[in-house]
Amino acid sequence: MENNRRAFLKQGLAGALLLSTAPLVKAGIPGPVKAKKPKPNDTFKLGMAGYTFVNFNLDTTLDVMDKLDVRYLCIKDFHLPLNSTDEQIKAFHAKLAAKNITGYAVGPIYMKSEAEIDRAFEYAKRVGVKLIVGVPNVELLPYVDKKVKEYDFHYAIHLHGPDIKIYPDATDAWNHTKDLDPRIGMCLDIGHDLRNGCDPVADLKKYHTRVFDMHIKDVTDSSKAGRGIQIGRGKIDFPALIRMMRKIKYSGKCSLEYEKDMKDPFLGIAESIGYFKAVVDMA
Repeated sequence: MENNRRAFLKQGLAGALLLSTAPLVKAGIPGPVKAKKPKPNDTFKLGMAGYTFVNFNLDTTLDVMDKLDVRYLCIKDFHLPLNSTDEQIKAFHAKLAAKNITGYAVGPIYMKSEAEIDRAFEYAKRVGVKLIVGVPNVELLPYVDKKVKEYDFHYAIHLHGPDIKIYPDATDAWNHTKDLDPRIGMCLDIGHDLRNGCDPVADLKKYHTRVFDMHIKDVTDSSKAGRGIQIGRGKIDFPALIRMMRKIKYSGKCSLEYEKDMKDPFLGIAESIGYFKAVVDMA
C-alpha cells in the first residue's frame, strides 16, 4: 500500500506540474483500469486562502491559481487593502475576472474594537462579498451579532489551534456562536483543529450547520508540534473528510491554506491541489 501511495504522489505531482490535474487519477490507480463511477454532484468548491501567497503579489497568485484550475479566492488585505478606493476594488476584480477567478470572501481579519469591526463590514460591502472570515475579540461577539443582522452577511470565525488563546478549535468556536445569529459560525481550519487534539472530520459532522468556510491543509502531528506539510503526507484523513462533506452536503468553499516553504511554495501547492482533486475523484 505504501508503495502504491508513493507512486500515486509522484505521478500526481508530475501531472500537476504539467498544469493539468485531469490525468492525475488515472496515473495514480494501480492495476487494470475499471469503469469509472459517475462523479458525485459536489456542492463544495475548491479555492485558495489568500494567506498562502503572503510573499507574492496578486498577479503571481492569480497565475498559479489559473494554471491549477482553482477558481475561488479568499481575499487577504495585503492583496486588497482595507482602505482601497472603489477604483482599486474595481481594478482588483477586473484582474480576477481576466483569469476566471472569483473573490468569494475577505479575511481572516483580526478585530479588536468596534471600530475595526465597522471597518471590516464596510470593506466587505465595498468589495462585494457577503462572507467575512474574522477573528474578533470574544467580548465583541455581541457587536458582531448586531452587524451581521444589519448587513445580512455571514461571519466565519477562523480557528487557530493552540497558537493563540481564542478560538483554538471547532468546539470552542461553536460554544461562542451557537446562541448568536445563525449567520455567525466558523471557518473550519482542519489543520489547526487537529493540532488542538480534535478530529476535524467528526467536528465537521457535529458543527456543520455553522461551518461556512473551510481552510484545508495537512499537518505532521495532532499536537502543537504539528507543522504544515503537503496534503496527503500528514495526519488528516482526506478521503474521510471528503465523504463527510458529501454526507452533510457542504456547500461552502474548501480553500487550500498552504503554510510550508512559504517563500517557495509552488511545488507544494501543486502537489496538494493535485492530491486533493484526485481524492475527490476517488473518494
